[in-house]
Amino acid sequence: MADLAEPAPASTVRPVAAIVTRHNRPSRWSAASQLFGKLPATAILGAGVILFWCICAATVQLWGLSDPLAMAGKRLQGPSLEHWLGTDALARDVLSRTLHGASFSIPIAIGVVAAAVAIGSMLGAIAGYVGGWIDAFVMRAVDITVSFPPILLAMTISAALGPGLTNAAIAMVIVWWPIYARLMRAQVLEVREREHVEAAIAGGAGSFRVLTKHIMPLCWTPTLVNATMDFGQVVLLAASLSFIGLGATPPSPEWGSMISEGASKFYNWWIALGPGVAILSVVLACSFLGDGLRDLLDTRER
Repeated sequence: MADLAEPAPASTVRPVAAIVTRHNRPSRWSAASQLFGKLPATAILGAGVILFWCICAATVQLWGLSDPLAMAGKRLQGPSLEHWLGTDALARDVLSRTLHGASFSIPIAIGVVAAAVAIGSMLGAIAGYVGGWIDAFVMRAVDITVSFPPILLAMTISAALGPGLTNAAIAMVIVWWPIYARLMRAQVLEVREREHVEAAIAGGAGSFRVLTKHIMPLCWTPTLVNATMDFGQVVLLAASLSFIGLGATPPSPEWGSMISEGASKFYNWWIALGPGVAILSVVLACSFLGDGLRDLLDTRER
């Protein structure tokens, strides 16, 4: 009987405790859903609009719409049940061209924001952590770039490279990366003075590990919020470059070039209505979502 009263070996107890702890720990999906549920209604609406345009950009070819480059009826036909947003000067369906335009504007915006965040955050983090001449060199490059108005700098670079969406994207990355470099540098300068970073350095962690494991994970919140808001601004700037002939070239159904085509047809207002509303919806949606994420993630606002 004494043998039955002996406690179970530690080797049999620890796995059970680990299993219980693992099952009680919330999953990433549940944590993300809880975080999403705390967003205000306007931010959720903005996320829905952005999601719609992303799905449209990826699947619009499967929607069975009329060819955006082919004639679909009479020239300059007003909105009707057959053509909800009418037709343009070449008898192309404006609604179909607007929806197909998402496959140009949305991927460009995603690529520009991703490249700007990657380049700017990397350079800003290195400059803030290393300091010295590297910090001075990166910050002087940032100062030179931001000293020019963004639209004028993008126009100059696009004109030098030549018209086209690829060259416009390169110009916009050059315009946008300094924003994230300056933002990440400021965050790194603040986080690197914390006790856990000093403890990691005292424990023998290398500079790369300290920067990537102990500093940068705490610096992404302002970058995420800023990138969300900048997404709509990139769409607007890409449309602006296409409007003046430095972005997408006709007959591509890009939103900026469509507005440019409709600008000369003042009384045929429906030609520019579709792409104009599309750009407006993306910009407002990104603003709503960015404001919601800032209020939710920024602890200083609480």
